[in-house]
Parts: sequence; C-alpha cells; structure tokens
Amino acid sequence: MMNHPHSSHIGTTNVKEKIGKLDRIRISGIGLIAYAFMAVLLIIAISTKTLPNTMIGAIFALVLMGHVFYYLGAHLPIFRSYLGGGSVFTILLTAILVATNVMPKYVVTTASGFINGMDFLGLYIVSLIASSLFKMDRKMLLKAAVRFLPVAFISMALTAVVIGIVGVIIGVGFNYAILYIAMPIMAGGVGAGIVPLSGIYAHAMGVGSAGILSKLFPTVILGNLLAIISAGLISRIFKDSKGNGHGEILRGEREEAAAEEIKPDYVQLGVGLIIAVMFFMIGTMLNKVFPGINAYAFIILSIALTKAFGLLPKYYEDSVIMFGQVIVKNMTHALLAGVGLSLLDMHVLLAALSWQFVVLCLVSIVAISLISATLGKLFGLYPVEAAITAGLANNSMGGTGNVAVLAASERMNLIAFAQMGNRIGGALILVVAGILVTFMK
Repeated sequence: MMNHPHSSHIGTTNVKEKIGKLDRIRISGIGLIAYAFMAVLLIIAISTKTLPNTMIGAIFALVLMGHVFYYLGAHLPIFRSYLGGGSVFTILLTAILVATNVMPKYVVTTASGFINGMDFLGLYIVSLIASSLFKMDRKMLLKAAVRFLPVAFISMALTAVVIGIVGVIIGVGFNYAILYIAMPIMAGGVGAGIVPLSGIYAHAMGVGSAGILSKLFPTVILGNLLAIISAGLISRIFKDSKGNGHGEILRGEREEAAAEEIKPDYVQLGVGLIIAVMFFMIGTMLNKVFPGINAYAFIILSIALTKAFGLLPKYYEDSVIMFGQVIVKNMTHALLAGVGLSLLDMHVLLAALSWQFVVLCLVSIVAISLISATLGKLFGLYPVEAAITAGLANNSMGGTGNVAVLAASERMNLIAFAQMGNRIGGALILVVAGILVTFMK
C-alpha cells in the first residue's frame, strides 16, 4: 500500500508548527528551543569541568541559570504571590544547589570571582544609580532626597529600639538584641557592613573578629531573605492602594519625563558605559581621601549634584540612561543567581536558627516596614515606596540585597534611594555601634 504523497509533507508541517509553538515561549527574550540547547551545553560544561573560570564562563552560567530560575519563580503560584516571585526563587534555588553539593565548588568560585572579585556588582550598581538619577527631573530629585533621608534614618533608629524591647520580652536581653540583630541587619551588608562591625566589636571586647563575624552573618542572611520576600508581598498586597506610587516616590507629583523612551544607539551605549565608570572612579578616589565615608555615598552625591546643577549635557545623560537599561534588562537575573551561589550560605543560616533569632529578625522587618511607611506618608512620600526603599532596603545585604529587594517589588528605578539609605545609614550604624558596644558588651 502506497503512502499518500502529501502525508510526509503534512507530518513535516506539524513538526515545524510544534517547534514554532515551543520557540514562541520566551525566557528573557530567548526561545525555548534555543534555551534548551544552551542549557544542555551548560550542564555538559559543568559536568566535564570545561566551564572557563573566566568572565565568559561566569556570564554563560549566571545568565542561563538566572533567567530560567527567575522565569520559574515568576510563574509558580506560591512564589509568585507570596514569596517574592522570581527574585527569591532564583536566590534560594541557587543557594540550595550549593548547599546540597549539586553545584560544583569551582562553579561557585567562578561566579563569586565575577560578581565580587571582578566587581561586576560595582558596575551593575553604578550603572543603575546613574541611570535612575539622570532619568529623574532635577527638582523632583532634590525634593525626594530631602524627604527620603530623614525617613530612612528615623526608621532605622526606631526599629532598633523596638528590636531591643522585644529582645527583653523574649528573654535574650536588650543588649544582645541590639548588638547581634539590630546593628548587623541594618549595617549595610557584608563587606561594608558586618565585616567592619565585627572588627569594632572585637576591638571593644578584646576577642577575635572571626567568631563575632560568624554570629553576625546569619542575621544578615535571614534579614536579607525576609526583606526580599516582604518587598514582593507589599508590592502585591497594596497593588491598588492609594499609597502605592507604582515606582514613583514623591506623592502627588508625576514625572512626565519618565514617559519618554530613549531609542538605543550603539555608540551612545559605549558612551554611557564610560561615563558610569567615571562616576565610580570619582567615588572610589574620594573614598581614598576620606576613608570613613563609603565610596557609594560619594558616587550617589557626585551623580546627584551633576544632575541637580545640570552639569552634564542631555546627550551624555541619555547615554547613561541607555546603558543602565541594557544592564538591568539583561543582567539582573544573572546577578541574583550570583548572590545565591556566592553569598547565601544555607548551612550557616540553618545552624543559627532558633525561635528567638527568627522572631527578632521578623520584628525588624515588620517594624521597619510599618515605621518607614508611616513616616514616608508624613514626609510626602508614597508609603509603599517608602517601606521598600527607606525600610526593607535597609534590612538587606547591601548592594546585592538592594537589587533583589527592588527586583522582587519591580522598582529597580529606585536603586539610588535604596543605596542612599543603605550606604549612608549603614555608615551611621557603624558609628553608633562603636559607641554602644563599649556600654553593652
């Protein structure tokens, strides 16, 4: 019996249609078929130890893992609605892969070398800060900064007092709650936060800093994780609230300039890169002259003053905005994967879990959210944005934590404010901790 002459043609057409349907499923712009091919390639490279221990190897691994894990987390019902969506899922899953030894240590080393050693994190954050500040209207920038900083600093101070009081109630003591929960959770992360904080404690107590650091690190990890989850929850629960500025921080003032979409230009992208790096260098150099002030504080100040006084022509401002958008749209998920691989130690976190520890970390999150939202409203800010940037960002793991908090709440444009409160507030925490530890040790 002979086959119909069109049967093979129909079969081929059906296969093409199925492939076409699969390829229409996009993971951060990449069709599913192409993504599957690259994912298989990554698995083979990791299992055969042929993944290069270079920037290329790190980008290939982090981008592929970050995009697909974020996609899954953004579509899983419980994570999407209650646990911070793709941001938390990406960080948690990569951390679990490391903790269970599914992810080889050399991959973790490669990822950490790119994120921290080569300081891709620094490039990402400065690009995002410059992009978000140059995109703002200069008058609104000054108004917002003047109102935002008091909200952030007062919220941190009041939250520390609340943590201390709850510490007394649950039996761990006021001093312990302040020194080992409030101070580290609001110190601004690891490198610029608990590392110098452990040195301050060690000097005052006459002990080694390594032991103190091991006590402070779990607080930062859990506080960061809870802050990310809470940011996602707040943005969803209050989605239709009048207190939600949907990414704008000043109440009653809409930014018309934000509606303008800048068309990408290949040359301007390069211009934007070098200008962003220029501001990073300015901050780094000033930090060498005034080492007591965090480099990011100088970076934010130099960009804000440049914008406020209109020192940079619009061509260059547009270039920075353009480059910042390229970075955030393509590398945010990769950065989240890097955080999970290199910074979130599940073993350390689980070992430190006691009910008192968890309660105090939860109290910190709830208190700083409520206080910053209330103060934000009084100071003319949207409560939701105030809770996320002046509150939860100050309970996060520094720069990487800020990115994750804002990614979970879909407010990446507010990175400058998150960094402002986190870096300047973190520096103030170190000063205050240095005074308090002499009386509370």
